[in-house]
Amino acid sequence: MGANSKTVTASFTVIAVFFLICGGGAAVEDETEFHGDYSKLSGIIIPGFASTQLRAWSILDCPYTPLDFNPLDLVWLDTTKLLSAVNCWFKCMVLDPYNQTDHPECKSRPDSGLSAITELDPGYITGPLSTVWKEWLKWCVEFGIEANAIVAVPYDWRLSPTKLEERDLYFHKLKLTFETALKLRGGPSIVFAHSMGNNVFRYFLEWLRLEIAPKHYLEWLDQHIHAYFAVGAPLLGSVEAIKSTLSGVTFGLPVSEGTARLLSNSFASSLWLMPFSKNCKGDNTFWTHFSGGAAKKDKRVYHCDDEEYQSKYSGWPTNIINIEIPSTSVTETALANMTSMECGLPTLLSFTARELADGTLFKAIEDYDPDSKRMLHQLKKLYHDDPVFNPLTPWERPPIKNVFCIYGAHLKTEVGYYFAPSGKPYPDNWIITDVIYETEGSLVSRSGTVVDGNAGPITGDETVPYHSLSWCKNWLGPKVNITMAPQPEHDGSDVHVELNVEHEHGSDIIANMTKAPRVKYITFYEDSESIPGKRTAVWELDKTNHRNIVRSPVLMRELWLQMWHDIQPGAKSKFVTKAKRGPLRDTDCYWDYGKACCAWQEYCEYRYSFGDVHLGQSCRLRNTSANMLLQYI
Repeated sequence: MGANSKTVTASFTVIAVFFLICGGGAAVEDETEFHGDYSKLSGIIIPGFASTQLRAWSILDCPYTPLDFNPLDLVWLDTTKLLSAVNCWFKCMVLDPYNQTDHPECKSRPDSGLSAITELDPGYITGPLSTVWKEWLKWCVEFGIEANAIVAVPYDWRLSPTKLEERDLYFHKLKLTFETALKLRGGPSIVFAHSMGNNVFRYFLEWLRLEIAPKHYLEWLDQHIHAYFAVGAPLLGSVEAIKSTLSGVTFGLPVSEGTARLLSNSFASSLWLMPFSKNCKGDNTFWTHFSGGAAKKDKRVYHCDDEEYQSKYSGWPTNIINIEIPSTSVTETALANMTSMECGLPTLLSFTARELADGTLFKAIEDYDPDSKRMLHQLKKLYHDDPVFNPLTPWERPPIKNVFCIYGAHLKTEVGYYFAPSGKPYPDNWIITDVIYETEGSLVSRSGTVVDGNAGPITGDETVPYHSLSWCKNWLGPKVNITMAPQPEHDGSDVHVELNVEHEHGSDIIANMTKAPRVKYITFYEDSESIPGKRTAVWELDKTNHRNIVRSPVLMRELWLQMWHDIQPGAKSKFVTKAKRGPLRDTDCYWDYGKACCAWQEYCEYRYSFGDVHLGQSCRLRNTSANMLLQYI
């Protein structure tokens, strides 16, 4: 980028870029507008599952290898030690499944600071393969964001929410982080959470209710949190969590599925991602607490409405678990779920999301699987009897002024499994015999056979099903504006808009628009009529998977433009226009070989700099291109 271009861009305030990178948003209307200097805002990043480095806090001598574990040595993730000293590595990772304490010989703790979430396994080869937030932070540095404006809040992603607070005082520290950011910079914070980080933030909001007097709760939120960006949030859980519980998920690591299962089932956080029903709720612990009553433990599990029993599959596309049990091992609990039973032959049991979250599955296989009792213990003690609230219940809209829910869609995603005994000893005693995927308009098995169920027109992000990701559409107001636009730069000719679409709470809302083949779109669902004082938007990004969405340049661009729009005093709408998208950075300019010139001549020009090795590299933003941002007001 040329010097003049940099100067003009800087005049737009570097903090606007910060919102793009670290998740910002502001509204134009008085109810949601931040009155003050935008340079005073901070960004709080809450990473997802397995997205924080863990370091050893022990001295562990590993036999038959020179690679021992010493204090502050990297545990998660150090692939060198994983390959050469897997038994030692396992001891440093595993937790006691009953009390969530460390292995007697080794313990690990989460690293701190931004370095804990950039690369899990730094190195020339392993670094790029384990990058999480590194690209985002590069953008922050490139645009001159101050170091104290970006705050990472890593946590031990192996623990349940109760244990996070009990062992690490995590939620107390998070509250202090918001208060420190306000005192240090003079303004509220923008929360950017990815995947399970959204579960952590939700628990924090509920925990905060019990920490602050009720009349000051909303006041504290308005003062300390300006906007919340929920990215890839598993709002109703993820079926991959139960797959990990029964058979193990290696995530590409050089370990067996049995070892992965042992680790996963020692982490109580695995149940935090368990699928659950949208129709079942827990006790209101908040009102019980302040009314002076004591919630009865046997009433803290679930209260399901009539729709749960009238509809199939707890609202999910299909039964999530179908498992063969030897007839001699079937308990009375399982009899109600039996589809057929013949003497001496295995019986196929099917379980919905509700029956996973309330423990019915684990009770049914309790006599056949050694892990079932441990999982039931974790489920009851750490979730059903949680002193703050039962996290395995559907989300309500967070009481924050500005909420943006963002996720990938239109990818083949697992929604159900068939399990059978493998004939091997624990932990390899189950084998997946079939997988059910959601594809657009149908459910298919691993072999390609169409399966009966509640198939929808939209699918998930390869990890979390659409049913769970899109729950936040219930947070939208009664009327919604829908805009579908191409993800790449475009001239506006392929933008589709529907205004004031009626939206009934509890029902999905779909963009009924024609898409051009082989074009990726981003669909915006934005409040037309908002909840008073609130603003809500949902963004669906085509063909963007769960783990890579935090590195999506399209997401970064849209956040930038939304913030640029919001800080303009002359902005007349709550959301930035989607009518046109041109290049915003030098890297967005490229050489058009068909026209023998730089593409997007309105924005880009050929300007050679020493060291350029190809024509496209010499295509840069025009020095006056920054003025083009005025069209987004």
